[in-house]
Amino acid sequence: MVAPSLIAKVLSQAITLATHSWEYGTVCEALLEWQNPEDSVFGANPFPGGKIPTLDIGKVEALSYVKPHILTDNVTLVEAAGAAGDPASLGIPALLIGQTYPEYTAAAQRQEDHLVNTVPRWPNGAISQREAYAELWADFIYMAPPFLAYYAVATANVTLLKEAARQCIEYHDVLSTPLGPWHHIVGPKSQDLGLWSTGNGWAAAGTARVLATMVKSPFAGATKGEQKALIANIKAIIDGAISLDTDSSGLLRNYLNDTTWYGEISGTAMLTATTYRMAVLSPSNFGAKYTNWAMKKKDLVDKDINATTGIVAPAINPLNWKDNTPFTSGSPEGQSFVVLMHAAYRDWASKGGRK
Repeated sequence: MVAPSLIAKVLSQAITLATHSWEYGTVCEALLEWQNPEDSVFGANPFPGGKIPTLDIGKVEALSYVKPHILTDNVTLVEAAGAAGDPASLGIPALLIGQTYPEYTAAAQRQEDHLVNTVPRWPNGAISQREAYAELWADFIYMAPPFLAYYAVATANVTLLKEAARQCIEYHDVLSTPLGPWHHIVGPKSQDLGLWSTGNGWAAAGTARVLATMVKSPFAGATKGEQKALIANIKAIIDGAISLDTDSSGLLRNYLNDTTWYGEISGTAMLTATTYRMAVLSPSNFGAKYTNWAMKKKDLVDKDINATTGIVAPAINPLNWKDNTPFTSGSPEGQSFVVLMHAAYRDWASKGGRK
């Protein structure tokens, strides 16, 4: 069992290392799930009275951490170098901060309007990850649909809630493969048809956040069909990852089905985190086969935490997913993923899972 003090070191490194829009959003989510689990969408009652909560920003580090990174005088919540989806990773904290500071709610409204009404779309309706042209990245699913779903609950808009799920489904329809895991990128500029482990982690975990938002919202009964589709899509990714889990390191390879790649902690941790979340959200679909697998992956990742520094390695270079040199100086997203994995494990164990 890893001591909470060591997870605090892992999280501290994530905070120190984060410099990009999606990294800020992911650190914020890791802080919230680890330190304030009752306020994340995986909590027992994240929408008291059917509404988003009003939190004390000074006592919720996730919000005090991310608040300086959110722009309140811009169309998007943060500048993102041409990425349409990444600024939305700050959308949920913007809405929570907006309960106290209305200018953050207005910023979140602009972000939602921009995403839904301005950003290019794929022919099937999937919102592009890129601002200038339609291109679908698996990463998008962690950034934008969870925000759209949360915004939908905040505004009691079941149509938008269904749209958040539809984005996950439309992305699945383009990126999924017969093996189960998704291609990383489909589009004209950056196409990468490989089964990138971290991209599949982004996709599965983001879909799980949308699912949890639906299940815990006042619209749970009105979104049963969408929930069923999301569960199936997550299961296909995780089933595929398990079937391709053959690297001698015990970790998932950076490209799941390419044996020339090394096993690394980022994709492994995020897919493990999602497995634990799904074991709680849909236990009939994610039973002992899945949690036993997740336990093995968690234990292997934990062995790769440096007890002195809190750095977890080997990761993939977060800015160059085709860099075949193991990344050992600390991946901001990889550090956050390990914290998310431990938050998910703790929450599963507290509900009767194996400790």
